[in-house]
Amino acid sequence: MRFLVYVLVALISGILTGHFYAPEFGNLYEVMLYLLILIIGIDLGQSFRLGEIRKLGKLAIKLPLGTLLGSILGGLLASLILGIELRWGLAVAAGCGWYSLTGPLIAQYSAVYGTLGFLANLTREIFTVLLYPVAIKRVRRELAVSMGGATTMDTTLPIMTKFGGSEVALIAFVHGFVLTALVPFVVPFILQF
Repeated sequence: MRFLVYVLVALISGILTGHFYAPEFGNLYEVMLYLLILIIGIDLGQSFRLGEIRKLGKLAIKLPLGTLLGSILGGLLASLILGIELRWGLAVAAGCGWYSLTGPLIAQYSAVYGTLGFLANLTREIFTVLLYPVAIKRVRRELAVSMGGATTMDTTLPIMTKFGGSEVALIAFVHGFVLTALVPFVVPFILQF
């Protein structure tokens, strides 16, 4: 919970700084984005255990692909309901909760939709923290992992483990790993149209 407070404080500080003082960052955000991806790649390389993942079988691939497809279909529906251009709705939804990547990627094309991408994906993470314990009362805990999207390998993993049990931890990690590998390619691909 403290993490979310830090994120909100950082966001509000950034908004206030941008409003009252507009510093020129050039392509610093892009450099920071690549650094973030590098650090995540190093972290994944340190914790990757192929033997345990094989035990998951087809679920290791079906669940994250289903999550990505469901997210994109949700973006399609949101675009139609809200009357926004299809590529924005799809790109925001394809972020799968990875707000720190999705926002800057979309912001390269539109500051407004970059902000929307950031906030929508941050909201997904917050809702996962709040609603996963409730969701597993109605949905199989392994399937409820999908609500967290790419965040299930890091920030929402403790919630999944605490409420879903240690068996869910590996599923959640692999789910987040696969989505973290896909999102940096899917979002820019969508934005090209």
